[in-house]
Amino acid sequence: MSPHDRYQSPLTSRYASAEMAHNFSENKRYSTWRQLWLNLAIAEKQLGLEDITDEAIAQMKEHLDDIDYELAAAEEKKRRHDVMAHVHTFGIAAPAAAGIIHLGATSCYVTDNGDLMIIRDAYDILLKKLPRVIDILAKFANEYRALPTLGFTHFQPAQLVTVGKRATLWLQELLWDLRNFERARNDLKFRGVKGTTGTQASFMSLFDGDHDKIEQLDQLVTELSGFSEAYPVCGQTYSRKIDIDVLYPLSAFGATAHKIATDIRLLANLKEVEEPFEKDQIGSSAMAYKRNPMRCERVCSLARHLMTLVNDAMATSSVQWFERTLDDSANRRISIPEAFLTADIVLTTLQNIFEGMVVYPQVIQRRINQELPFMATENVIMAMVKKGGDRQVCHEEIRVLSHQAAHVVKNEGGDNDLIERIKKTAYFAPIHGELDKLLDPSTFIGRAPEQVDSFLTKHVEPALAPYASVLASYQKAELSV
Repeated sequence: MSPHDRYQSPLTSRYASAEMAHNFSENKRYSTWRQLWLNLAIAEKQLGLEDITDEAIAQMKEHLDDIDYELAAAEEKKRRHDVMAHVHTFGIAAPAAAGIIHLGATSCYVTDNGDLMIIRDAYDILLKKLPRVIDILAKFANEYRALPTLGFTHFQPAQLVTVGKRATLWLQELLWDLRNFERARNDLKFRGVKGTTGTQASFMSLFDGDHDKIEQLDQLVTELSGFSEAYPVCGQTYSRKIDIDVLYPLSAFGATAHKIATDIRLLANLKEVEEPFEKDQIGSSAMAYKRNPMRCERVCSLARHLMTLVNDAMATSSVQWFERTLDDSANRRISIPEAFLTADIVLTTLQNIFEGMVVYPQVIQRRINQELPFMATENVIMAMVKKGGDRQVCHEEIRVLSHQAAHVVKNEGGDNDLIERIKKTAYFAPIHGELDKLLDPSTFIGRAPEQVDSFLTKHVEPALAPYASVLASYQKAELSV
């Protein structure tokens, strides 16, 4: 059957990076199982189990990656058990080890420990990508630190901000996501060597009731597998509450990405800021002039899915009866890989957007010009008072002119001509020469540029410092489609 005759997840067939797709591949999963069986055998031999020979260890090391999938599939069909199918397949490849592979272990020794290793590696991939995204956006914020732009509350015109200051709002949330990714990755522990219901009873038999050796075995296998410690107790599986800790930061990042992409989509509608648009890109099959924000729309679409996946982990954790049930397995096979694959794709897409984001200062200035006269009325009143005017009289004069200008804008579709009206009104003659200064947008942005500088120096730079080598090996993001 051709691949085109079967459903393929678009996460891997269309969007995901090769690195993350490999991390959740069958090759990675089953070679990780074999590594875990090797680690167990090495530790058991080191602690005195004489049935494990040097030849067995050597053969296992030689066959960590050459997996006979046809044989494994046939074995699983016969045995209806994926772990035992792969135990048998590994034993065929390494016959000297066939009798000692999986010695004393339960299926969750490889499935759960393997998942924890794959999750750890998945976070390591994301923790190379998120700092790049933050770094690129930080450079954007610095470049536009002082460019005034109209602020919005309720998507209605508000006081001026700067393009760079707005970008720091996005950056701050991404920094929180970076913190959450780091916490989740560094909090991961190993399930360890715990046996069928977590009591290590099988190892009591293997090591003749030697508790110290069993604890040494647990720690040794943990360290051989790249972890410093294991969860102190477990049932048959590691607690599925851990999966909540794993997926929550990813879902929370989805909310961040959705907000950023939505802001850019709104700005694209205003023609103030746009995502990159390639020379031969087509925005619409019918409307040739269109420049649709398809990258940001993709981010929103995928982020919407990402935000929901933590609910799978919560629901699964809540119904794991006693030492375990198996209603977690099928769900986790979908939700955990999809969460990491989706986060990976969203990060790559955000990087691509930030690398080519375009700002249109003239459009921004025009929109400021439409709204700034109304915002400047208080400045006009204060300037008149300084010239000896009566505040109440001035307020009434400016109120009348403002309503006239608003009528032109709203009812006639014209430009905001409040300043021209002020210039033509004799009452305001004392400040006619100061109007340009009173309307300078840079006087309406408060400490926005300084806030950008402070934020980048005090918060972004320290957060990125541990990732200097990652940032030094920068590669431009390429979208597959």
